[in-house]
Amino acid sequence: MNIDDTAEAGAGAENGDAKPSERTLLIVEDDETFARTLGRSFERRGYTVLFATSLNAVSAVLAQGQRSPGYAVVDLKLKGEASGLACVQALHAHDPAMLIVVLTGFASIATAVEAIKLGACHYLAKPSNTDDIEAAFARATGDTEVDLTGRPTSIKTLEWERIHETLAATGFNISETARRLGMHRRTLVRKLGKQQVK
Repeated sequence: MNIDDTAEAGAGAENGDAKPSERTLLIVEDDETFARTLGRSFERRGYTVLFATSLNAVSAVLAQGQRSPGYAVVDLKLKGEASGLACVQALHAHDPAMLIVVLTGFASIATAVEAIKLGACHYLAKPSNTDDIEAAFARATGDTEVDLTGRPTSIKTLEWERIHETLAATGFNISETARRLGMHRRTLVRKLGKQQVK
């Protein structure tokens, strides 16, 4: 079964007036296998799961008017016309009370800050499982007791954050990112590949 632009899944989906549902989750992800696996896991926990693969699909799901999700999980890097940040912005504008968690394999401080500014309640690096995501929903208000004495930032970490800040600024265009960083495209691809393996 393919995920189309407005596909829905989940037992217990009901037609009715548009209203927020505490147990309805929208997954915005263009990796069908990951989306279905994550969706089934949330269904087993009693959620009704909706799927979207792009900003246009998010708009279509919200326009159906059957239910407004109480939760959303958004992949930062989507194929097509817009990043997951645009989806976060659209979801937050639709319902400011919706709890939105951003997932990404391209974690950086810059994109995390933008995701929160646009309405996400949390930001998780992949791989993250259902437990991680539910815990992030539960921590939506933030933690004033978080440890502020973390280890010093290394040169490699600073480089990695600069790479991902530039990636986000170019819409994840590898060639343009390499040009802006003054780096050969193959070198950038190699660095990204090494980070994904870790």
